Amino acid sequence: MLPLHGNMHLDMKKILFSHRRHLLRLLLALVGLTYMIDSSAQELMVKININSQQIEGTDKSVFENLQQTLEQWMNDRQWTELQFQKNERINCSFNITVTKYDKSNNHFTCTALIQATRPVWNSAYTTTIYNNKDANFDFDFAQFDQLNYNDEMVDNQLTALMAYYAYLLIGLDLDSFAPLGGTDVLQRCMNLTNNAQDLGFAGWKAFENSRNRFAIINDYLDEAMKPFRQLQYDYYRKGLDEMSANAERGRTNISEALELLKQAHADKPLSLVPQIWTDYKRDELASIYKGKGTQKEKEAVYDILFNINASQSNAWDKIKQ
Repeated sequence: MLPLHGNMHLDMKKILFSHRRHLLRLLLALVGLTYMIDSSAQELMVKININSQQIEGTDKSVFENLQQTLEQWMNDRQWTELQFQKNERINCSFNITVTKYDKSNNHFTCTALIQATRPVWNSAYTTTIYNNKDANFDFDFAQFDQLNYNDEMVDNQLTALMAYYAYLLIGLDLDSFAPLGGTDVLQRCMNLTNNAQDLGFAGWKAFENSRNRFAIINDYLDEAMKPFRQLQYDYYRKGLDEMSANAERGRTNISEALELLKQAHADKPLSLVPQIWTDYKRDELASIYKGKGTQKEKEAVYDILFNINASQSNAWDKIKQ
């Protein structure tokens, strides 16, 4: 009986070892799943660049700390309830130029160029979905400040600025993948803007100027600008994304989409949003039509773009070639 008992003991050890190994694998799988969920939740992949060349006689570590703090905060924060895989995160950059810095009160006077891109389906090409300069990107920041933000209590200029652009860029991206798909997120951007009215910084007020932060989001959500928002889907999803499979059909869809741009400009002629869009789509549009399409199609596209933004006439001339 002793040999049998020894075999049974050995079998029990094998079973226990097998169970432990299975539990270990399960634990590792759960840890991996948790990591995947955490790493795929964030919507943005942000690059912050701080240009402080105009500031002399100041320890550069404050600008380095600002850059690192902003970049980490923007990339680690989840801005919506949506789940983005790592390869779906929106690539964007903030090129901040410091024109004045008052160390005594930690005040930064800046401008910022904000850019965001989106991949084009089945190609290595990325297309710009936003590129605009904020001339009033002023804020207060002390070295090693901890950043916090709450939609319901907008009490810090720097985090309000970054949250504004986070919501704007996410909303624009969603609009490019589904008709009016970014409405909820863009409304958060509008709510933030309304809640930032008492911060005491330029850029948040209605009628302050026609291309400040208030004007951009207010015009974008205006009922008269719905054709412009539909344009985002038709241009990117039905146009550019289609071109890798059928270039002719993609370009035809873009030509039709540009009629929506024409309509939006006619419905709200004082809005600068269509003009800003044509500023950063200039080269792309010229390359889409240069040497391609019918003369009638080219002339129709040229007329739309020239009537909205005559300052880019050199680019529009290439369309007719």
